[in-house]
Amino acid sequence: MLDSFRYNAGMYLRTTRRRNRDGSEARYLSLAHNVWDPKAGRSTVKILYNFGREDALDRAAIRRLIGSLSRALEPGEALALQAPGLRFCESRPYGGSYLLDQLWRRLGVREILERLLRGRRLEAAAERVLFALVANRALEPLSKLSCAAWVSEHVAIPGLDTLDDDRCYRAMDWLLAVEPELAEQVYWSVANLLNLEIDLLFFDTTSTYFETEEPDPPDGGRPPSSPGAPKGFRTYGHSKDHRPDLPQVVIGLAVTREGIPIRVWTFPGNASDQELIRHVKDDLRAWKLGRVVWVADRGFSSAENRRSLQRAGGHYIIGEKLRSEQAEAQAALALPGRYHTVAGNLEVKEVVLDEGTMRDRFVVCRNPVEASRDAAVRDRLLEQLEVATCGSDERSPEARAELACRLREKPVYRRFLRVTRAGLLRIDRGAVVAEARLDGKFLLRTSDPTLSAEDVALGYKQLLEVERAWRDMKTTLDLRPVYHRKEARIRAHVLLCWLALLLIRIAENATGETWRTLRWELEKLHLGRFFGPAGEVSQRTETTSRQAAIFKALGVAEPPRFFGLVPAEAAATA
Repeated sequence: MLDSFRYNAGMYLRTTRRRNRDGSEARYLSLAHNVWDPKAGRSTVKILYNFGREDALDRAAIRRLIGSLSRALEPGEALALQAPGLRFCESRPYGGSYLLDQLWRRLGVREILERLLRGRRLEAAAERVLFALVANRALEPLSKLSCAAWVSEHVAIPGLDTLDDDRCYRAMDWLLAVEPELAEQVYWSVANLLNLEIDLLFFDTTSTYFETEEPDPPDGGRPPSSPGAPKGFRTYGHSKDHRPDLPQVVIGLAVTREGIPIRVWTFPGNASDQELIRHVKDDLRAWKLGRVVWVADRGFSSAENRRSLQRAGGHYIIGEKLRSEQAEAQAALALPGRYHTVAGNLEVKEVVLDEGTMRDRFVVCRNPVEASRDAAVRDRLLEQLEVATCGSDERSPEARAELACRLREKPVYRRFLRVTRAGLLRIDRGAVVAEARLDGKFLLRTSDPTLSAEDVALGYKQLLEVERAWRDMKTTLDLRPVYHRKEARIRAHVLLCWLALLLIRIAENATGETWRTLRWELEKLHLGRFFGPAGEVSQRTETTSRQAAIFKALGVAEPPRFFGLVPAEAAATA
């Protein structure tokens, strides 16, 4: 059995000769292998396929056969077979890093970084190190220590063969030093290349927490509770990740209506909304963007934030809390009016509270599908509340009070539960009617007198682009966990995520596919390295039809088939 397996594994091309009557000789080719004959006690030749006469050989068929068989091999092994005498050294993924590098260059990021870093005491490959860190976030997010090994051993980065963690940390420090100039110049480069319209600018914040027991101590000698005391950077605050038990930082992001992130900010974990808005507005005012309407969610609807956004001729579209105690919001919801459909299931009506001043306009939006869903959810909650309170009148006052406390612990029940003067538990029918008036609705406020109600509603719905950006930052790019504790390194890490998000969003917009799908396909393109008598050479695998379509959609040329040949003498001394 072992002998049979040994001989069956040894297929080869067999040549036989035959002499014709005229004295000429004909050569015939066949695919054969040796089979052990246990009776004869020797191996015999078994013909698997006859190719025919050598001078009439269908060489195209041979090439197709070899190509079909090579599909079962690793990309580098298949390449090695195409060049006899070459020794296959390694194969690394190349398609993703090549595409990102082409976008990086086209957006001018490489040129901008080289110009900003010029004159500093830096290594020559400073820009390449920063690109490698950005590419790592987009392709295989890792810690900086693991990123160094990833570049040196697992991926082909154009212009960078090796990397260590010290170079990664130095590059992050350089990036933070040029952040303001880099953000502005990258924005103008992207705007000119993509013809961006900055009429609506979407802004939102999120938070990211740290797996540490204690927050950062504040700088300075004053106690943290004293007035005017400095704040730590990683500290407790309102967590949007539902982890109030852990220190965090707050991250702000400005995004265009096309989903292009133009700048990112990092703030202490307990920074207030007013502090964020003032800082962001001041940073972008120097860019001279022209007429911009800021779009923000309900968390930024305070009067101070609205005044900040209106400085220097700006305007805003902000969501209002439906259950707010503000008299203006309540009046806007109470006024009658006729809705008209603007897009799909979206209905809007404009409400004028003060025709004389018209400083702010309110737009009430309603989605009939969401209204039906809200009503169905409320009916189920009321049924559950009926079951929970059934028979409570016969209980003792103490038992009813305990039941009321348990039910009020759940916000969905608290809104509809009423306790009478006699201590009886009842459903608050007034609250049910008031809640029904809000089904499927959201309220918007704008300071721009030129936008139609339809533009206001549709503009606000595009705020989903920011939520999409946060989702990609936290999942695809792995914003968290953050493997840093120093403020400067944390800020630099967020900047790297922003640059990676910029590149992948441009790729997604041009191809209409998600980055996960693009990355999966591009990483199939490998770069093989071979060593032979003439020296060392690198060759990529053939591009698939899908890879070619991706490059075409982005206007990127396919990578060259072969890379620079290193002569044997130079390779031996390297």
